[in-house]
Amino acid sequence: MRNAETVQKAYEIAKEQYAGIGVDVDKAIEALDKVRISMHCWQGDDINGSLFPDQELSGTISVTGNYPGKARNADELRADLDKALSLIPGTHKVNLHAIYGESDEPIDLDQIEPKHFAKWVEWAKERGLGLDFNGTFFSHPKAESGFTLSSADPEVQEFWIEHLRRVREISNYFGQETGIVSCNNIWIPDGYKDNPIDRVSPRKRLMEALDKAREVDYPAENTLDAVEGKLFGTGVEAYTVGTHEFYLSYAMSRGILWTIDSGHFHPTEDPGDKFAAVAPFNQGLYLHVSRPMRWDSDHVVIADDMLRNITNALVYNDLIKTTHIGLDFFDATINRVAAYVVGTRNTQKALLQSFLTPLEDLKAAEAEGDLTARLALVEEYKSFPFGAVWDYYCLTKGVPVGEDWLAEVRQYEKDVLSKRA
Repeated sequence: MRNAETVQKAYEIAKEQYAGIGVDVDKAIEALDKVRISMHCWQGDDINGSLFPDQELSGTISVTGNYPGKARNADELRADLDKALSLIPGTHKVNLHAIYGESDEPIDLDQIEPKHFAKWVEWAKERGLGLDFNGTFFSHPKAESGFTLSSADPEVQEFWIEHLRRVREISNYFGQETGIVSCNNIWIPDGYKDNPIDRVSPRKRLMEALDKAREVDYPAENTLDAVEGKLFGTGVEAYTVGTHEFYLSYAMSRGILWTIDSGHFHPTEDPGDKFAAVAPFNQGLYLHVSRPMRWDSDHVVIADDMLRNITNALVYNDLIKTTHIGLDFFDATINRVAAYVVGTRNTQKALLQSFLTPLEDLKAAEAEGDLTARLALVEEYKSFPFGAVWDYYCLTKGVPVGEDWLAEVRQYEKDVLSKRA
């Protein structure tokens, strides 16, 4: 158990040290507190959802592990999210998939309406949370061919177009009700396992389908569309319709958000550099923070160099104002609530470190061509006591400091998770 007086003393020392290099620690904390991280609901139940809880996962998606205590319904999932959020400083968002709607009678994905998410909205409003959204274009009989919005079958394609229309309406409802903009992320698993002859026609069909589904304009203060690309997935190794290049072009030409999932790139690539590369041209970014152990393996986010590069790119280049940050990992080999806490707190820690960087001095050294000073100072600042600032932030927000949160998760597992069959 961390002592509050000790945390306060360490913070004062850190504050003085940061002041020595021109960093206002209180302003850094204030900047961090404004960032809403969008926590993905599907970590809590292995992407089962509420509409078709017995449907097997398919469409290039799989979850590894069978740790006891996963949420079996939306009420349990909300309870688990409540527990996780109580251990994470700040006020955030929750990211839903369409399969997490709740209905008293069987409905399909082309029939979902705002009323099927009313409980989520009520829950979010009570807590001051925002809600992001995703259409669910996988784990469905009409996705078994491997094609959804880009399908050559008019009936199948129209089903998914109607699904996306309704998803956009629901995302607008989220923003309208919560007063916090809802990002509507569009990802589809369409593609071929082996090399196709015609690589253009599916992409033309996808472009036309997206345009048809997006014919209704919703207020930007309520909802923003985003499109997420991918290089390949299991079962579509040879050809992915919605590649990064396709969606970047679509986002640029339509004036919508481009989604970058940090797990959708080779582990040696720097996703952060891609933000700055497109920043002069696009409207903003939607970011899925994940960890590609072996390319898109969606491991829980840890405090590694890739995460620091991502937050540095956002803060150093002033892209944080136009970037919406979400998480996207699912690990069923560990306690799912703990996964939420580890991944979210690590993302916040990385952002805090970026906010605590004396940017003006480093930019001046770079502009003057003093690359020696740039390298030396960047490395020295890595050992500054940002941890003391983080502990103080947690203390002031009324959440456990340091590793103290783990005891609460273990107690929750004993009292709640262990009793789930």
